[in-house]
Amino acid sequence: MSEALDPNPGSSKSFVALAKPFSPEDEAVLRESLKRCSPSTFEAAVQYRKTGNPEHVPAVVIGIIERFVEPDLRTKLKDADDDLRVVEDLGVDSLTMMEIVILVEEVLQVSINNDELRNLRTVGDVKTFIDCKIRGLPLPKPTKFLPIEHIGAIMPVQPPFLFLNEASVSSTAANGKYKITGQEFFLQGHFKDNPVMPASIMLEALGQLAVLYLLEGAPTEPGKIVGPNTIFFTGCEGVRAHRICRPGDLLSLSIKPKRMKMPLATFEGSIRVGQEKTVIAEEITMTFGFVDAPAPAAAAPAPASPPIPAPAPAGGSGPLNAALGGA
Repeated sequence: MSEALDPNPGSSKSFVALAKPFSPEDEAVLRESLKRCSPSTFEAAVQYRKTGNPEHVPAVVIGIIERFVEPDLRTKLKDADDDLRVVEDLGVDSLTMMEIVILVEEVLQVSINNDELRNLRTVGDVKTFIDCKIRGLPLPKPTKFLPIEHIGAIMPVQPPFLFLNEASVSSTAANGKYKITGQEFFLQGHFKDNPVMPASIMLEALGQLAVLYLLEGAPTEPGKIVGPNTIFFTGCEGVRAHRICRPGDLLSLSIKPKRMKMPLATFEGSIRVGQEKTVIAEEITMTFGFVDAPAPAAAAPAPASPPIPAPAPAGGSGPLNAALGGA
């Protein structure tokens, strides 16, 4: 039996903060450090420094990232998905990332090792990483980015019934995208001359993302993995559809585990198109089971080294002697 999953390992109930004294001089230094950040970033930093409450940390981190992002890209950070990529989507290079980290260290009074930065690829990675550092919790596994080729290779569901184009999976959530092309088989009859993606298919897409989380992100027992052929849908509650979706729409899907103890896993899920709420599912429940992990492939033996030729005797006819003209 696996252990029950705490979906919010960084919840405030697990954190005991001993806030340090925060003097007017400290506030002046903080104001100077954040002078190019928004007023809300400064206020969140002040509240964190006064109370030690980590709930203020995400606003500080996002505000500091925003300060280093090009103005035309800052709108992406407003109500941004946690899977927003720091390099690809926000144009933050390695040197700029170091500037962000240095300022975060200064403002939140934490220490970050350069080696720890290598796995911070998304805004969600950065927020989770800083939150764990603040609370003194173990750092989570890095987010996995899965292209369609990888998804298709591991999922028990296959095209034309696979509704994920790409996905990212962390230890606490999974996010995916699916673009409605208009060529889907079900649009031929749903509806006549008015193609609309069925809400039931959107729930299927959320379920597929939950399956992907079980296969790639869920905690397991030593020597065990979740078996792809052991995962089955059992129920869905609290479903609401808010928007009609048509060909050309890009669905942004998100699921988070709420409870997980074999043989049941329950998730909350949502879909958006842009910033528009599309589908909400309060609970998606599945059964799953463990199977033995495949044995690691044996490493191929290293090729034998060629024998080292013995040195030619002095005055002989070896290669070196020949090259030197028999000297």
